[in-house]
Amino acid sequence: MAAATAPMLSAGEATKSLQATFNNRCRTCHSIRPDDHRLGPSLHGIVGRKAGQSAFPAYSEAMRTSGIVWDAQILDRFIEDPEAVVPGNNMQPYPGITDPGERKAIVEYLVSLGEE
Repeated sequence: MAAATAPMLSAGEATKSLQATFNNRCRTCHSIRPDDHRLGPSLHGIVGRKAGQSAFPAYSEAMRTSGIVWDAQILDRFIEDPEAVVPGNNMQPYPGITDPGERKAIVEYLVSLGEE
């Protein structure tokens, strides 16, 4: 019996899939457009950015002084459990995303947008 194989996605389809995960889980509070701050900061260029250092006016003191520079690994950990990474952050009542596949899709999408 032949093993079932997943259909191959084109690069555009793959990006749309990653974007859909971001939209479903993050877009209510975050945008990817520069300076389009909502309940949370714009995530445009987040990779390579120091945490709490964009023009978003409502960062917690904990985020501003965390010393974090966002990369894929830290983003994954933060999306999973924000309070464990930056205790006292303002992402309440967001509980985090436990599904590693969803986190991976969100992080890949943010990374695909480029660094600041």
